[in-house]
Amino acid sequence: MTDLDARVAELSQTHLPLAVELLREAIRIPADYVDRPADEGGDPAAGLSNHEGPRLEYLKHRIVDIGAVRSPDDVWFDEYGNLVWTVSDPTDGIAADDKRIVYFDGHTDTVQALRSAWRDKLGGIDAYDGLVDPDAVDREFLRSELGHVPPDDEWEHLVFGRGAADQLAGVISQILATKIALELESEGALRGVIVRAYATAAEEDNDGAGPMYVMHEVLPGASPELVPDVVVLTEGTGDAQKGALGIYRGQRGRMQIEVTVTGRSCHGSMPWEGLNPLEYGSAIISEAARRYDERDGFLDDPFLGHGTRTASWAELDTPSDCAVPDRFRFRFDRRLTVGEDPEQARLDVERLDAVRVARDAGLTVDVTVPVYDGVTWRGYTPGNDQIYMGWATPDDHPAIRTAVDVYDAVVAPNVVTSSDPGGMQTEARVDRWIFSTDGVGYPIPADDTTIDVPATKRWVVAGGYKHPAMLGFGAGYEQNTHKIGECVDARELRLAIAFLARFPGAFAAGS
Repeated sequence: MTDLDARVAELSQTHLPLAVELLREAIRIPADYVDRPADEGGDPAAGLSNHEGPRLEYLKHRIVDIGAVRSPDDVWFDEYGNLVWTVSDPTDGIAADDKRIVYFDGHTDTVQALRSAWRDKLGGIDAYDGLVDPDAVDREFLRSELGHVPPDDEWEHLVFGRGAADQLAGVISQILATKIALELESEGALRGVIVRAYATAAEEDNDGAGPMYVMHEVLPGASPELVPDVVVLTEGTGDAQKGALGIYRGQRGRMQIEVTVTGRSCHGSMPWEGLNPLEYGSAIISEAARRYDERDGFLDDPFLGHGTRTASWAELDTPSDCAVPDRFRFRFDRRLTVGEDPEQARLDVERLDAVRVARDAGLTVDVTVPVYDGVTWRGYTPGNDQIYMGWATPDDHPAIRTAVDVYDAVVAPNVVTSSDPGGMQTEARVDRWIFSTDGVGYPIPADDTTIDVPATKRWVVAGGYKHPAMLGFGAGYEQNTHKIGECVDARELRLAIAFLARFPGAFAAGS
């Protein structure tokens, strides 16, 4: 451990109470809006995708207030609605175009809180206010609900609430990391590097749309000082069986495939007068499930795993429950592994035998990729096809090697060892996510020439796409996200802050 490593570790502990304060408030903010009438400024969807405004405004104010940027001009909202801030060392004697560019990326929206269910099932824990009555908590239910919870005598370190693990802890770790990097600027924490931190919007609804905006609207024609060498995604990298704080270097992509089956409605007593889209559509779903079980049309990757497909949503248009319906619309959630092509995945559904049978019977079957039509909290319409490409950074890439070195320097020496196998580990674990993250917004076609990417940035090219090197490191467990009782351990938060504060300078020095 160098002197700089030791100082980063020290300040991450010093500033941990501040980090917990910011996290608790970021979780709590929607409580000010969800129960108020709209004419009094209320918003029942506060904190969800496209409704992040109050939370982001708070974070922008606090970034300036706590000194996580050098100047108020160094933090802003882009047109999409992402909160962006940047730090660097202007006195290091290195030209901006010659510096390494490190992006931090974390999303600020959450899924529905289900607040009443939290109080009903957990007792003393509120989705926004957190742990309000420790003695009233149904701990047995909490342990059955979550993938990982530390022993009862370690609960003092837990921060509860919707978004604690997914992904507000990651955003807060970015803020504290830039604060610490600035405080250690004179000791070389920012030498040769520019950090651009993003707190993105609408990730839960539209994975990676914030980064998509950057890749398609900001970086084309931009100078090298804006183009990332590496992106650090701060989504939680804990696994309930393997341990907390993994270094993740990849994830599968995903897409939505929508099937609309249109038939002819009639009275339910005379089904021969109609064409039933629900029955023909159900046959399509059944065949699709069988073909997935047989792995018919799915590739497998030794690192990311095999592609998957599952029916995930449905809507039925029918006059009544005693009629043949008019239209049945449903979607498949299709997870894409390396080498799988979105159009081929759509055609695999288009070519199901049950689709042909429905068409031959006179029904109309449309198989499409839906377009995201939501509008961000800043009024921007992404309008993207709901296709989100996967990615993998080679394990020998300098970004991954640096991440392991930084883990060994500022994380491992400060791990609180425990008999809990799902707890923090002293040895770096390089692995992958099961779910999706903002990382899906960065890949672009390999033949895209709109962004000038110098060879020195060592972007990854694979499967017809290219992207900056990416890796993940964040507090929180995948198995705890989107669940009642969601929580994060502040001891993990402290180490995530230390990792992020140290990584940029270490990456610049070693690459």
